[in-house]
Amino acid sequence: MAIAYRQQIDDETEFAIWKIEEEADELYSQLQLDEHEKAHYEKLKIGKRNLHWLGTRVLLRKLLRTDEYIDCKIDAHGKPYLVNLPYHISLSHSFDYAAVMISTRPVGIDIEQVKQKVERIAHKFMRKEELKFITTRDKIKQLYVCWCAKEAVYKCFGQKEVSFANNILLEPFQFEGHGWIKANLLKGNTDIKYDVGYLEYQDYMVGYVKG
Repeated sequence: MAIAYRQQIDDETEFAIWKIEEEADELYSQLQLDEHEKAHYEKLKIGKRNLHWLGTRVLLRKLLRTDEYIDCKIDAHGKPYLVNLPYHISLSHSFDYAAVMISTRPVGIDIEQVKQKVERIAHKFMRKEELKFITTRDKIKQLYVCWCAKEAVYKCFGQKEVSFANNILLEPFQFEGHGWIKANLLKGNTDIKYDVGYLEYQDYMVGYVKG
């Protein structure tokens, strides 16, 4: 397993993606797990889901630059957090890649393999106003930027019952392979503006944001 891409956002924030090429046993040997984590691991289906869980945690260990035990828990909203370290984290995975983002502030990251099928479900996560700025030339890639951006904002916000179509709004942008777009999370009395980064890496799209 080796880092495929690494980006320093600022002095306190970075993310990395890397290709999962090892077998599960090799990844497992690089981790320190408590009994609860070991039990959870045993319940995972053998295959990509197994490798994804292992891969994100090995990558987290590399970004934190430690060989010590990392107490990583999941809160009531499904958001991972570190019990004894002063960092916020976000984890993602898709097919052969894992992605991890860390910061002293809340963060969110999403990685997705780019496929044509996103066009069929665009109406489920995009508003009509947002669909209007999608160009014919870059339609599929631009839709994946939108999905990854909204997923990253959702993870950064860290609460359930947020609608991608109704609560996370994106401003028009032109696809450039690597750039920034503006997002606004509106729900009840909540009104938060985000600058969301995106990156096209091979046939994958990455969205990342710092709160």
